[in-house]
Amino acid sequence: MKKLVDARGLSCPLPVLKTKEAIEKGGEEIEVLVDNNTALENVTRLAQSRGFKVTTNKNTDGEWQILIKRGE
Repeated sequence: MKKLVDARGLSCPLPVLKTKEAIEKGGEEIEVLVDNNTALENVTRLAQSRGFKVTTNKNTDGEWQILIKRGE
């Protein structure tokens, strides 16, 4: 089951902390929504450092969707 972390409007380190919590709860697939480049970079770095595969998509509103999946 995919978990959703809505971190839009939050400043770092909150997006990272919320993502870390979702990872520690055993998420196999996590979708993180952020609205700034700093959060995008920090969440991506966290996930990759823990062996997750990361895919990012930017929408027309300038917000980012970060898809985090366990590495295969």
